[in-house]
Amino acid sequence: MSMPSQAMRRTWRREVVLMLAVLAAGAVAGLISGHVLVCVLLGVCAYLAMHLVYAYQLHRWLLSDRHEPSEGIGVWQEIYTELYRLKQRNRKRKKRLKRILDEFQASTAALPDGAVVLDAQGRIVWFNSAAGALLALRTPQDLGQRIANLLRHPRFSAALSQRRREIGELEIPSPASDTDTVLVRLIPYGNDQRLLIARDVSEQKRLEATRRDFVANASHELRTPLTVLRGYLEMMEEEAAGDGPLAEWRSPVTEMGEQARRMNSIIESLLKLARLEAEGLQQRQERIDVPAMIDDLADDIRRADDERHDITLHLDREVGLFGRPNELESIFSNLLANAVRYTPDGGPIAVHWWQDDQGAHFSVHDAGAGIEAQHIPRLTERFYRVDAGRKASDGGTGLGLAIVKHCLEHHEGELDIDSTPGEGSTFTCHFPLQRRLLQRAA
Repeated sequence: MSMPSQAMRRTWRREVVLMLAVLAAGAVAGLISGHVLVCVLLGVCAYLAMHLVYAYQLHRWLLSDRHEPSEGIGVWQEIYTELYRLKQRNRKRKKRLKRILDEFQASTAALPDGAVVLDAQGRIVWFNSAAGALLALRTPQDLGQRIANLLRHPRFSAALSQRRREIGELEIPSPASDTDTVLVRLIPYGNDQRLLIARDVSEQKRLEATRRDFVANASHELRTPLTVLRGYLEMMEEEAAGDGPLAEWRSPVTEMGEQARRMNSIIESLLKLARLEAEGLQQRQERIDVPAMIDDLADDIRRADDERHDITLHLDREVGLFGRPNELESIFSNLLANAVRYTPDGGPIAVHWWQDDQGAHFSVHDAGAGIEAQHIPRLTERFYRVDAGRKASDGGTGLGLAIVKHCLEHHEGELDIDSTPGEGSTFTCHFPLQRRLLQRAA
């Protein structure tokens, strides 16, 4: 038997002995006075009155925590002692928790990123000084306010409505300054609470704009001298053809012409990327007949490819999209061109366009050499190439998938790449449900 059980048994044995002693004293007094029943009842009442007094003291102590109860006798002495120890332990635990909370708030306040704690209803529970500066929050006025009433932005409001789901990085204008940009992230935790992390990315956006302008300006300036070089090279290629005066220079002249054309293609792709980044979401959107667009692109590629590949189309004719036609054409044409470029002559290329309850989807499956898993996450980087299967001699610019990624971001879409070395690759574009349009088949 454990020590607490033994002590409890001894305590209650003493309490029973005390109760019997009170009854015995009442009986003896009754025998002396001749009123046994009355004296016993008086003893019972006195015993009950003692318990009521100690219970009242305990209740007052628990409510006010200001009036210390008397030590008591019997079982009440043990109860008071144990409760006093429990309250002491609770005080020490509260002090320790308060110290931990103070340290957490102090460390969070020192972070350069803003942190806001939200309850289940989206109300502000706490925020650090960085969040106050980035999001224009004031203390204590904004504590208890709904964050949606203070950060009025459609994309943020839509993200906030998605409960129990972690929201990825979302850029919104800073409420504190019209020229600044804040990157926010919502992380669910605890009992339907969420942590909002805010970071100032204004300088990063300015650097990106500077880089974008430099690339666009440099590419634009290179077009004029390159056009002159291409003109002379075309003249030299004509002179090198057949038995012309430059026949013995045919091979280097042809190689220079091919490299000049490839450089021109790179410049055009860089300018297209710069336009995509600069225009952002401001381009015109309309209803697009995607199957008809894919048909036209496939026909163009077949003619340019001289029917060297077996391109099969599996298209849901009743599904269209709401978006930007030029960008969607860039997505489809780049993926089709890549499939043709990296599939051996005679190899099959399967193109699918379909819908489900998640949205609309476009996929291109080629029979190329495939891509190893470690390269897939980096394929959408500019100029990134896989040595084994994506060589510069294949004619690509290394910018096609970067263009696809930017165009998909403008349509809230995602690119999924599935590839196995030796078995080919499948590039799938997923468009959200709100972009899908149902149309009558022709």
